[in-house]
Amino acid sequence: MNKKIGFVSLGCAKNLTDTETMLGILTEDGYEITADVNEADVIVVNTCAFIDSAKEESIGAILEMAEYKSRRCELLIVTGCLAQRYREDIESELSEVDIILGTTDYAKIAEVIGEYYHNGEKHSYVGDANTPVSYDLPRIRATADYTAYLKIADGCDNYCTYCIIPKLRGRYKSRPEDSIIAEAEHLAAGGVKELILIAQDTAYYGKDRGEYALHKLLKSLSAIDGIEWIRLQYCYPENITDELVEEIATNPKVVKYIDMPLQHVSDNVLKRMGRRSRQSEIESLIAKLRQKISGIVIRTSLIVGFPGETEDDFQRLKTFLTEYPLDRVGAFTYSCEEGTPAAEFDDQIDEEIKLTRHGELMELLKDISYKQNQKKIGTVTEAIAEGYDEDEFCYVGRTAQDTPEVDGTAYIYSKYELNAGDIVEIKILEADEYDVTGEVVNEFTK
Repeated sequence: MNKKIGFVSLGCAKNLTDTETMLGILTEDGYEITADVNEADVIVVNTCAFIDSAKEESIGAILEMAEYKSRRCELLIVTGCLAQRYREDIESELSEVDIILGTTDYAKIAEVIGEYYHNGEKHSYVGDANTPVSYDLPRIRATADYTAYLKIADGCDNYCTYCIIPKLRGRYKSRPEDSIIAEAEHLAAGGVKELILIAQDTAYYGKDRGEYALHKLLKSLSAIDGIEWIRLQYCYPENITDELVEEIATNPKVVKYIDMPLQHVSDNVLKRMGRRSRQSEIESLIAKLRQKISGIVIRTSLIVGFPGETEDDFQRLKTFLTEYPLDRVGAFTYSCEEGTPAAEFDDQIDEEIKLTRHGELMELLKDISYKQNQKKIGTVTEAIAEGYDEDEFCYVGRTAQDTPEVDGTAYIYSKYELNAGDIVEIKILEADEYDVTGEVVNEFTK
């Protein structure tokens, strides 16, 4: 069928892998994918609905794509978390949308398009979020050739009081290890050097089946030829085991970097958030990571203005960050999400107070980030080249301690010619709040 399909993918990396799977399914079914929605006969918007700003972005994208229906577009499809959460509202308020697919139904994408073009039928599917998804599907990656996200699980069993994800993605469902390994081998054969492991809580992998197994998975993945870096995202502190710490410390292919969402450190706030860790446990874990894993970079995310957060709670958070400076921190104001327990709490924080606290925190974090980066000057680390900056007359890329599109940039001076995806050792010469500048110290590349 000679129809062109255009995609708009929003939200997190986990959502992106769903988009990549839909791209693979449609390509295998004979459809043509276009990056220009002006040329698209069918437009698919894969949405996010995690917080208010994400919902607004998703709705804005749907409305923008709906304008193309007066031109060439014949079919507008909405998938993902917004579709799962607000199917009835989309059907009643957004008449431009023709088909809706929930978070476990994206594999039906070719089926629903085919039904429309064969008999004019428009079917929507929004099933139970606990329905197991199939991972053994074709996939066309939207990332650089040398980097790939690898989803190892779906859903979440943490049930934090502020979070809607368990309702949108269901219970935690670990992906079978043989399926993960098979995809990783396929990715490596295609030139991928960096695997970024993702799940709603990566550290929980295997626990739904009886035991924590992320450390075993890392060992298996590191045995694959061609894979040079394995990066961990979204490891909740409650589920980071001693075995996992040891594997990160001793496995040369696991980069010394961990994304560990804390959200807060005050015991009062953590308890109300439904988090299992307490400040003393968080501090002990950070100390252990620093002690056991030389040079580890810790990324986290924090929420200010959670219902009931007192000034003392907020000051406790600032003091913690001063005493336990973390390398990469994203800070957000609390978003009151309908359908979550926290939305029903009586002691909601005034929006102006939220913004004031957020501003104070960002100033502190900027200073901490600068000091942490300054410590890197004179050190040698691995970095991956991603392109050449004509204005700066140097290569640009990332160190092993930086996740793409999230963390900082490495400006790399080299007397050797580098290709995108080359991994080299650089000596850090300069650093600011987020980025570093370095020079290649040898010609050897991975």
